[in-house]
Amino acid sequence: MTRPPRLADADLSKRLGKAEYLERLAVLQTQLSRVQQAFLFHGIKGVIVFEGWDAAGKGGTIRRISQALDPRSFKVWPIGAPRNYYLNRHYLLRFWERLPPEGAISAFDRSWYGRVLVERVENLTPERRWREAYREINDFERMLVDDGARIVKLFFHISPEEQMARFEERLRNPMKRWKLTYEDFRNREKWEQAEIATDEMLARTSTKVAPWNVIPSNNKKYGRIAAMKAVVKAFSRDVDLDPQHLDHRTLDEASRHLDVDQNLIESLRARTE
Repeated sequence: MTRPPRLADADLSKRLGKAEYLERLAVLQTQLSRVQQAFLFHGIKGVIVFEGWDAAGKGGTIRRISQALDPRSFKVWPIGAPRNYYLNRHYLLRFWERLPPEGAISAFDRSWYGRVLVERVENLTPERRWREAYREINDFERMLVDDGARIVKLFFHISPEEQMARFEERLRNPMKRWKLTYEDFRNREKWEQAEIATDEMLARTSTKVAPWNVIPSNNKKYGRIAAMKAVVKAFSRDVDLDPQHLDHRTLDEASRHLDVDQNLIESLRARTE
């Protein structure tokens, strides 16, 4: 099995220029649209896990993915602190309830990995429980894959210096100021503990069925493209992405009611045979 990724392996110097970024973005968004149509036709379920440092680019990537997908079968779940109902139940319950049905894709902006990241670092759960969570999470993800789901796990990595620069940008920009919170600064005080927790998480939960992708995101454009490439690669593997054929009844009705060249109808009819 391939060695699990580590934060230190991520090359944070990687960059993309604007022109190349826009060109790649358009291609990837088209591919994502084709993936979604194929998932709907074949009944495949997709799960995207977004983890990473504060201000690392998760939200911007989610927006670019959302632009390409029909919201009727794509759902983003922003995950914060659990309310009392879930505090009294197994921590995976609220994620079970948000898993996609057949043909749909769900994105989790933060996820069940909070148990071995923030809850560990902040001492919000006993050590025994967060250590047990590695096995529970691996079993959980294996069950999802066995049930027909595709899982893509993304960790957005930036340097402490880049994070501080983005905090300053948020402070100066009135349209981004709402993103900046007291917790953002407080979390920086435990950066080293969070790094240790993240590397252990990557080592313990990057499995053959659900591997981790560490996304170098000091350059936002590069990070978005790298993340979207990982999603397209995992979701399109062994899936027919060609436009699906229309059945004969639909083509018969189209021939009756639409003023189109009959050669088009016959060419489509031939593809269904």
